Amino acid sequence: MTLAFTIRGALIGSCLAFAATSASAKELRGWNIHVEDYPVSIAMESFAAEVAERTDGDLTAKTFHNGVLGSQPDAIEQIRLGVIDFGEFSLGPMGTSIPETNVVSLPFIFSSIPQMYELMDGEVGDAIGAGMIERGIVPLGWYDAGARSFYNSVRPINTPADVEGLKIRVMNNDLFVSMVESMDGNATPMAFAEVYQSIQTGVVDGAENNPPSYESTSHFEVASYYSLTEHLIIPECLCMSKVSWDKLTPDQQTIVMEAGRTSANLQRELWQAREAASMEIVQAGGTVVNTIADKAPFQNAMAPVYEKFLADNPDLADLVNMIRDAS
Repeated sequence: MTLAFTIRGALIGSCLAFAATSASAKELRGWNIHVEDYPVSIAMESFAAEVAERTDGDLTAKTFHNGVLGSQPDAIEQIRLGVIDFGEFSLGPMGTSIPETNVVSLPFIFSSIPQMYELMDGEVGDAIGAGMIERGIVPLGWYDAGARSFYNSVRPINTPADVEGLKIRVMNNDLFVSMVESMDGNATPMAFAEVYQSIQTGVVDGAENNPPSYESTSHFEVASYYSLTEHLIIPECLCMSKVSWDKLTPDQQTIVMEAGRTSANLQRELWQAREAASMEIVQAGGTVVNTIADKAPFQNAMAPVYEKFLADNPDLADLVNMIRDAS
């Protein structure tokens, strides 16, 4: 079952209610936190171009880059209210208002990027999307944000025991704190802008992130060990406000949904190229990169994280098991 089919089914009442509406020329306003030459930004511009072309200019879309329309949490709320028409968001910050999106923040929930694509383009994405729709957000396409791995200034990480005692910066999320603590590391939530200096001065030993973030922030200059644990694969979403979606004609909804999926495929290609380029840069700069031959010990170490999550969110057990059973 495709994402487009599921969304159309879930919103059929809205489609019928607005079937007779003749949409006049309208410009959709879009939120994006990234700079204009980022893979996400290029894909969003492609989305806008396709929408304008296929609707003969009756519907256009303008993306405001660099977060000029507000912070990500604020923008997510504005999408739900219909103040902003569309945007591109990490599913991580959506967890406070959409519980289903928290599932993809579980460590090692996806075994690989290709598996994430397959599941998010199928039943898993449909299930998460249904929860988003209930809370006012319509997913148009699932974007790639890569896999997050550990980097530090002390030693390579090959097993969970190598994390013991390391001070690791993490995002301010209890799941990520528990992930590091389950390997006897010292999790340290802090603002991302503070990481470089904190590693340089020894406040923390390292952090975790995807290759483009590790490279573009120059963190590889102060943390030269990059261990490809790929512990977090958190997809992102090109989304539309349901308030704005409901104002479109059925034909416009089809075009917008198809343009979203096309943009997601483009973004994935651009992201993979950007990751490869970043890895070349950090390795040329002296980074010691190591792959993890067997991730099972890391996955096993996450048992307490999953136990607590499922105890706190029993209604999400089926969704968690749907992903884990596919691994």
